[in-house]
Amino acid sequence: MDLKLADKKVFISGSTAGIGYAIAERLLKEGAEVIINGRTSEGISEAVESLKSTTGNTKISGVVADFSKVEEVNKLIEEISEVDILINNAGIFEPKAFVEIPDEDWFRFFEINVMSGIRLARHFFPKMLAKNWGRIIFISSESGVFIPDEMIHYGMTKTAQIAVSRGLAELTKGTDVTVNTILPGPTKSRGVGAFIEDLAKSKNSTTKEVESDFFKNMRPTSLIQRFAAVEEVADTVVYFSSPLASATNGAAIRAEGGLVKSLL
Repeated sequence: MDLKLADKKVFISGSTAGIGYAIAERLLKEGAEVIINGRTSEGISEAVESLKSTTGNTKISGVVADFSKVEEVNKLIEEISEVDILINNAGIFEPKAFVEIPDEDWFRFFEINVMSGIRLARHFFPKMLAKNWGRIIFISSESGVFIPDEMIHYGMTKTAQIAVSRGLAELTKGTDVTVNTILPGPTKSRGVGAFIEDLAKSKNSTTKEVESDFFKNMRPTSLIQRFAAVEEVADTVVYFSSPLASATNGAAIRAEGGLVKSLL
């Protein structure tokens, strides 16, 4: 299927690995021009060369920015004047007991997971409205509606993203700009994979056993009973970023393996 993305320019925050990288790869295969982002120039260079090799598309570049540092975000915004598609993917997670989460962690999670997308949208959204076309996608999580008790601060930020996304969508009324949120479920990104491996070592178990235990005891409502691949999430994101998804706006789109037990 031609997703009609060959003439589109895209920026993806947090995209040198994991879901962000998979989204970049899929967009490049569709012929889009892609700007990726990471915290180091080395990481960006490696990702750029790898993506050129796997996609054959050379319309890729990168911008360094750590979204915990406002000055670096402001510099990034100065470097990128305009895009057709903004994908707010940058984020962090950390399992931690509620009573052990200090104020600093609450603010840090909000700064990176929520303010990153707000600052970028504040810059690009008016320009999309002015040309009457654009896509903004927030990569939230099923944790935004199914708050995990082992990382409530993370769940809070994912709920906030859904709220911001819906609010922005209300401002697009009558235009060809759309704003949506994608809700991945547990996904085997690089960070999650490392977490599972470390947990397996600490329990003197295999990663397969740890994964099985995770879905049996922590995410029992999952219908697929496995971690999603980053490519599965990326396919969903790229479709809803495309002109073909023009009738979907203000939506929270689930790609969480049926984990959330609700009809809507």
